[in-house]
Amino acid sequence: MSDERAPGSPRTAPEGDVLAELEAEVAEELAEERPPAGGPGYQIAGALVALVIGIAGAVLASGYGLGSPRDPGPGLWPFIISVGIAALGVLLLVFGRGLTDTEVFSRSSLLPLVGLATFFGVAVLLPVIGFEIPSLLLCLVWLRWLGGESWRTSIAVSVGTVAVFYVLFLYGLRIPLPHLIAL
Repeated sequence: MSDERAPGSPRTAPEGDVLAELEAEVAEELAEERPPAGGPGYQIAGALVALVIGIAGAVLASGYGLGSPRDPGPGLWPFIISVGIAALGVLLLVFGRGLTDTEVFSRSSLLPLVGLATFFGVAVLLPVIGFEIPSLLLCLVWLRWLGGESWRTSIAVSVGTVAVFYVLFLYGLRIPLPHLIAL
């Protein structure tokens, strides 16, 4: 039995097909909640934001020391990822103008900026007070206020995440991050 509908379109519901009815209902609700589409200007703005974030991240990461592939410094992987983000921003700037998947900026568009500001806050605080406290605060802010999680979940996941990254980076990968707690 072949499915001749267009990709992404909901199935029509034959008699008694509850799954198809639910799928059509959810697709209709999602279409109603979707913000209005943006134009090429929004694509360019998004590409420029990605480019600026990538360049700023690469500059900050290089300040931590890149090391070498054999003996990586704490800034090597953030530098590589930042260069990748900048490259994707350039690609979107060059080839993305004709895409139609942008949305008009709204209040919820500010949430990534809050996340970015807290991430840069960690980058500034890390050399001053170590890895643990800024990372814990970053996780708490992202989970509690940006993600809307409960306090219990935010605290448990934040402490667990910082503990796992602490062991992974300092002992597993032997990356010399500045830290307050010595085990």
